[in-house]
Amino acid sequence: MKSNRLTIWILVAMALGIFVGYLINKNSSPEFITTFSKNAKLLTTIFLRLVQMIIAPLVFCTLVVGIAKLGDLKTVGRVGGKSLIWFLNASLISLLIGLVLVNVFQPGTAIDLSNADKTGAQDLIGKTQEFSLAKFIDHVFPRSVFEAMAQNEILQLVVFSIFFGVAATSLHDYSKPVVKALDAASHIILKMVGYVMNFAPFGVFGAMAAVIATKGLSVFIFYGQYLASFLVGIGVLWVLLFTVGFVLLKNRMRLLIRRIAQPILIAFSTSSSEAVFPKLTEELERFGCKDKVVSFVLPLGYSFNLDGSMMYMTFASLAIAQAYGVQLDLGTQLTMLLVLMLTSKGIAGVPRASLVVVTATCAMFNIPPEGIALILPIDHFCDMFRSATNVVGNALATTAVSKWEGELTEPSE
Repeated sequence: MKSNRLTIWILVAMALGIFVGYLINKNSSPEFITTFSKNAKLLTTIFLRLVQMIIAPLVFCTLVVGIAKLGDLKTVGRVGGKSLIWFLNASLISLLIGLVLVNVFQPGTAIDLSNADKTGAQDLIGKTQEFSLAKFIDHVFPRSVFEAMAQNEILQLVVFSIFFGVAATSLHDYSKPVVKALDAASHIILKMVGYVMNFAPFGVFGAMAAVIATKGLSVFIFYGQYLASFLVGIGVLWVLLFTVGFVLLKNRMRLLIRRIAQPILIAFSTSSSEAVFPKLTEELERFGCKDKVVSFVLPLGYSFNLDGSMMYMTFASLAIAQAYGVQLDLGTQLTMLLVLMLTSKGIAGVPRASLVVVTATCAMFNIPPEGIALILPIDHFCDMFRSATNVVGNALATTAVSKWEGELTEPSE
């Protein structure tokens, strides 16, 4: 009942945010709109920061305990291997869906060049250098675990936690007190999740009111074809994910959808899949996935299995090329797909990571990188859908690996 009440309040907050944002957009001066949007975003910032303060310790505690509970290095390797096979296949399929649909619908040809957000684009262009090989290595391997925790670098935390967990497992009884303490800490952190989620409606209201006040509902008219084509891609991806889910889980898939409905809604309304990582952990365990599998697979998924973001990367990159009339043959497009497979891994902690990767990819393939300004006005709304899709993909991946390992039990309340 409490969970249902929170979902209702989130929906009310979303509707109220859209209504208030629309009134501000239509009846206020540009100066007031700017001030209002900045202040409204503070509500979202508070909520996201409350979630972010939980993520680093939760990833460390649960992953170390999960590896220790798996029991031996052979099991760790087997579960990790199954997870990576799923992630790579899901990423490839997501990228292909984006590539096929952007060629079929040609949304870039309908983009009006006069709507470009050049100011926002400059910030993203400045970040493209982060994706050199040296910077990529820096992003994957931590210099300090405390720095990784402070920056919420999920992949770096995963690397450290795997080493720590494997070492703890190899010491057997000697490390049991540490593992037991971390297990207790993870339960305390999950209890904190319930407190933090009570602030979700305020964060949702702030996010919706700010973006609608700034962009207005007219942005849907200007970018109708682009957004509609993207939503077709999201729809295809969801149908595919749910079909696989029903094949694997049969009737239990309906229960999984009910379990993850609230995390999907929060990710959608705040445009952040990271915001629901702690809540998703809790719901998957309630669904019946063993904690040792959830705590191992889910953090990996947040670095390697962002299905919605992957689909958007090929879609947006080729749409920008279409807007500028840049012709790319099939071989070049497939090469771009493979490049995106590599450069997109481990970017979960980078703000607007998908757009940074798209900008870097455009520069590599002689597409004007400043073209990112063309899709920025509609990006927030696209981000809502790709964040929700990321949650679905990671929930299904974790559940699938649990079933393959024989670690899917009856759900608990």
